[in-house]
Amino acid sequence: MRVLRYLKSSPGRGIIFSKNDHLNIIGYTDAYLNGNLIDKKFTSGYFTFVAGNLVTWKSKKQNVVALSSAEAEFRWMTKRLCEIL
Repeated sequence: MRVLRYLKSSPGRGIIFSKNDHLNIIGYTDAYLNGNLIDKKFTSGYFTFVAGNLVTWKSKKQNVVALSSAEAEFRWMTKRLCEIL
């Protein structure tokens, strides 16, 4: 939605996608506590590349409290993998 809003509000501009011979989908995720010791919820983020071009990104506070950063990253990674598939 953010990309579509950008394109709508910026006539004459666009997004450049480079032409590649491969259609690899690569996704990166991360989760961090960011010093938030009040509710103990991790902030997670991701971005996805298709054929070397950035197509999605997001940062959000997780809905559940994780017991460790590994658990928080695993939850977010699992969610992203389901969306990519």
